[in-house]
Amino acid sequence: MTRCSLRIAAIPAFVAVLASCSPASVRTTPAPGDAVIRVATYNIRHGRGTDERVDLTRAAAVLRALNPDMVGLQEVDNRVERSGRVDEAEALGAQLGMHHAFGAFGQYGLAILSRHPVRRIAPIRLQDGNEPRVALVVEVDYPGIGALAVVNVHFDWVRDDGFRFAQASTLATVLDTLSIPYVLLGDFNDVPESRTLALFKSRAMEARKPASDHFTFSSTEPVREIDFIFASPAAAWTARGVRVITEPLASDHRAVFAELRFTARASRDP
Repeated sequence: MTRCSLRIAAIPAFVAVLASCSPASVRTTPAPGDAVIRVATYNIRHGRGTDERVDLTRAAAVLRALNPDMVGLQEVDNRVERSGRVDEAEALGAQLGMHHAFGAFGQYGLAILSRHPVRRIAPIRLQDGNEPRVALVVEVDYPGIGALAVVNVHFDWVRDDGFRFAQASTLATVLDTLSIPYVLLGDFNDVPESRTLALFKSRAMEARKPASDHFTFSSTEPVREIDFIFASPAAAWTARGVRVITEPLASDHRAVFAELRFTARASRDP
């Protein structure tokens, strides 16, 4: 695999981040000011399927079929015994021919895969809940957009939303400081009508899933919608082809996919 050096944001209390690069497949460059991004979010449960067997190739197959440009992964292990001491972000990046970045709380955390080289990575330390949490931010130079931030999240999971809302509020405050477009995606562990989701619906365009098939958890008996994709500024983005992927074996979550179109002129309109 080809490697490249990246600048890591040196911010106190941030968790160490690893990243590497691999050759990206040839893509059609969109016209200036008009870009299309195929994005997916997937909680992979460290590769442990609903048959309780760890097998990353199944998660990779789900993503390969989507041919994404950017992927947010949650519950990713980094050389943990339970998953065979594999660097899972690196392994999935290699299987899919994508660059990867990893943001950890311990040896477990979040990953972002990208068709385009990652220029900068920075985990945002969030409030501790039932375990430490970060949000993972990467910056890429995306054709037709320029600088683009991709933000991956996995908020606290318990029924009481206090920790989760505090984590989401901290992230929302950081997002408000960004001067470049961003895509926000991940496992929010909360439902569409929650105050957690309201924070982001007021700030960004939501890639809405079909009303007939919008549940993302569990993969075997889908009853909750807790995984989402957003993009900002809202006026600059439209979504199409949004869908939830039916695959009951690779993970206990269902992946979410969307094709996002960015229009630069719309982002500059008052």
